[in-house]
Amino acid sequence: MVRFEGGIEAVYAANVGLRTAIRVLREVAEGPAPSRDRLYELASGVPWEDLLSRGMTFAVESAGRGAAFPNTSFASLVVKDAVADRLRSRWGSRPDVNREDPDLVVHVHLTPDRAGIAVDSSGEPLSHRGYRPMGGPAPLSEALAAGILLLAGYDGSRPLVDPMAGTGTIPIEAALIATATAPGLRRRFACERWPSHEAARLDEVRRASATSVRLAPVPIVASDRDPRAVSATARNAQAAGVAASVAAVARDVRDLVLPGPEALVVCNPPYGERLGDRTELPALYRALGDVLKRRAAGATAWVLVGNPDLVKAVGLRPSRRVVLFNGPIECRLLRYDLYEGTRRAARDADDSGA
Repeated sequence: MVRFEGGIEAVYAANVGLRTAIRVLREVAEGPAPSRDRLYELASGVPWEDLLSRGMTFAVESAGRGAAFPNTSFASLVVKDAVADRLRSRWGSRPDVNREDPDLVVHVHLTPDRAGIAVDSSGEPLSHRGYRPMGGPAPLSEALAAGILLLAGYDGSRPLVDPMAGTGTIPIEAALIATATAPGLRRRFACERWPSHEAARLDEVRRASATSVRLAPVPIVASDRDPRAVSATARNAQAAGVAASVAAVARDVRDLVLPGPEALVVCNPPYGERLGDRTELPALYRALGDVLKRRAAGATAWVLVGNPDLVKAVGLRPSRRVVLFNGPIECRLLRYDLYEGTRRAARDADDSGA
């Protein structure tokens, strides 16, 4: 988690503009919770009557681990009772719980002897941008794709190609960055149901974000050998509002074409957990390494690999490794600096200024 302070406008700006966040939580209480009674007391002290109006529903979810709570369900039940009891004492009736589509989601984060209580301002995870109704059988999270691009130093000023684009998540997130499009510009948030919601201020945040949108200054290419994936990429780019900035083409990775000098090659090849035949993957990774060596001199490649046994198959030495998690799968984001000839020759050329 990352903590920051601000008013309601900061809540709106974070939801509209953050590219790698999953949700934005507003903390309403934090303190010792070594027992059921102390957690109940902590939750009872929150002015829930300011956060819920009559007729609104709520639900409680918990995460983490507390010494007094053998499971998170127990902690959720304690906080639910505290919320309902406080509102019953003020309203004369208990609010309804709705686990499917609550107006207010209360989030409890447990540590061994403390707890934080927050309300979820985002609702549906911020990684669900809303542009990908056809995500494919194993889509990469939009937030993870954006994080990969930011780790790669991508700011929209260098040409980019994903030669194994699938349904286009990496190129579309690249286009959102390159066009300065806020990722949450086209969606709604849970905080719009809050009694304290200020619609005019959220509209102003959206308008201010929209004024910075531009066309991508350099090419962004999404290529894949499957024509169905290429069609899905085109539809998703249209839904994201970046169709004019993403070129979706049918092309095998072995026929890689760089979209410009000093390009970035960013891809998430299958690693056999959900997609790809494990017996065929070493050959695919060898082909990827071969084509990067033959066709991508002068470029920088970033490859997300979820199977460490496949790293050697690439046949290139990465200059950087970053540990990332694609859901529960521990991955390595590998950087390859690509050049003609040998590494030593390239280094000598750089040293001589050639």
